[in-house]
Amino acid sequence: MTTLLSFLFVLGVLVFVHELGHYLVARWYGVRVITFSLGFGPKIARVTRGGTEYCLSLIPLGGYVKLAGETVQEDRQGAPDEFLSKSRWVRFQVYMAGPVMNILLAIVVLAGVLANGADVPAYLTSPPVVGSVVEDSPAAAAGLQPGDRVLSVDGRDVYTWESLELEIATKAEREVTMLVDRAGQHVSVRMTPSAVGRYDQGSIGILPVLRPQIMQVNPGTPAERAGLQPGDVLLAVEGEEGLSQQEVIERIRASANRALAVTVERSGSPLTLTVTPEGSEGAGVIGVSISPYETRRIDPGIGEAFVMSLERNWESTLLIGRTLRGLFTTETPVRQLMGPVAIAELSGSAAQAGWVALFNLMAILSLNLGLLNLMPVPVLDGGHIAILAVEGIARRDLSLRVKERILTLGALMIVLLMVTVIFNDISRLLR
Repeated sequence: MTTLLSFLFVLGVLVFVHELGHYLVARWYGVRVITFSLGFGPKIARVTRGGTEYCLSLIPLGGYVKLAGETVQEDRQGAPDEFLSKSRWVRFQVYMAGPVMNILLAIVVLAGVLANGADVPAYLTSPPVVGSVVEDSPAAAAGLQPGDRVLSVDGRDVYTWESLELEIATKAEREVTMLVDRAGQHVSVRMTPSAVGRYDQGSIGILPVLRPQIMQVNPGTPAERAGLQPGDVLLAVEGEEGLSQQEVIERIRASANRALAVTVERSGSPLTLTVTPEGSEGAGVIGVSISPYETRRIDPGIGEAFVMSLERNWESTLLIGRTLRGLFTTETPVRQLMGPVAIAELSGSAAQAGWVALFNLMAILSLNLGLLNLMPVPVLDGGHIAILAVEGIARRDLSLRVKERILTLGALMIVLLMVTVIFNDISRLLR
């Protein structure tokens, strides 16, 4: 039930905002709006105000705004409040309004999410230096080694772990060429990322250099008495450096009732403290919560959050553009496309994680919806805009027959896309 409700909430907001854009601009220019519908198919609730029917329809996978005199097939009267009676410039603005509203929603919602603050993994913004290589992974087979610094993937420079992960994510089962810096020497390696997870994300099996960090210190525990604090980064236990979270825990468990020298980094400086785990032999505890990786707190103000939102949405826009281009060049696997079932699953998972995760997902989906609608595909807003552009350049309207063929082609493309994403969804469920 949580999955269904969260899916309907997210989709309902996205569709409402999109159609509201068309509605507001149309009304602004005096176009008569006949119907404003959330959903398609049979109408289950309706109300008429000011000559416009506002309704909720049975199939919740979209919505529409029906304008007077919107198509040449209609029995038009040539009235000034009909859509086709308006100039191409006005019609262009009406078509653009829906996608623009979705993009603005993405910016505003993500700014709100960012303004809430978060603890983010520090390694994501660090240079992509290999900390360890998973056995029997594509990276291991290609000969990547700890200490290698990844410089580029298929000729695209990567400066952080986050950018590296984004490059690899869309390359599942597609051979890539990586350039790495190994002790000052540039080495080129080839490998084919594995498809992992339900959404077939590319993975090559490398991990960053991870430094465990103390996230919480319980009061009245050995850790508190020793002076350990939340935020301390664990550098060494008994002089042994480079330990993982699990290795640190094992050292603590094995040292019950024995003094243990723990070296941490606090405010950029190393500090060695002595803590004595309590408990039975092999089950020592010091009363802390340890994260497997170092985090940093981000608490931007409203203005800074909006700037960060603009930057992240722009980066996402570039990534979406590359992904769409990759579908035509076969660089992006078609099976990574997600349909309504996958989006519903993501909505349910995000809702269970909390409102921040749910609204973050909403921002991502809203940006995708806005950009996809701007594609020059007939039936979509971008297709209508493309036709307007052609007519503007030709300085005459396309014939009814040509427009019908264009729209039919667009409808077939949309049906093919829907069949593909639904097939992907079913395949994931079966897996």
